[in-house]
Amino acid sequence: MTKSEKIYLARELRKNQTKTEQIIWEELRNRKFLNLKFKRQHLIEGYIVDFYCPKLKLAIEIDGLIHLKRIKEDKLRQKDIEAKGVRFIRFKNKEVQNNLKLVLKKLKVFINQISKGR
Repeated sequence: MTKSEKIYLARELRKNQTKTEQIIWEELRNRKFLNLKFKRQHLIEGYIVDFYCPKLKLAIEIDGLIHLKRIKEDKLRQKDIEAKGVRFIRFKNKEVQNNLKLVLKKLKVFINQISKGR
């Protein structure tokens, strides 16, 4: 897939977010969360990540059922992106849907940890 095709795909994914992505996006958008800028369906090293904070070089992935079938691919993808200095945190759909406050708390703790190491 060419870069322009991936950019087009990212735009389409932004237009057709999953319900879970919508839930978390409402908390991250417009600097609502820790006054950090997040992008959604962002292209990094040829891969599209669900959410990305450029300031922290942090990718957030929301894993649905499809990810159970793509475990090896996801690990390779994450390893490639991490090799470029991007940190990852993953949450399962059910975590976001069932306990958003806990997900945001875990995200805040993770961000505080990586911020201390900068």
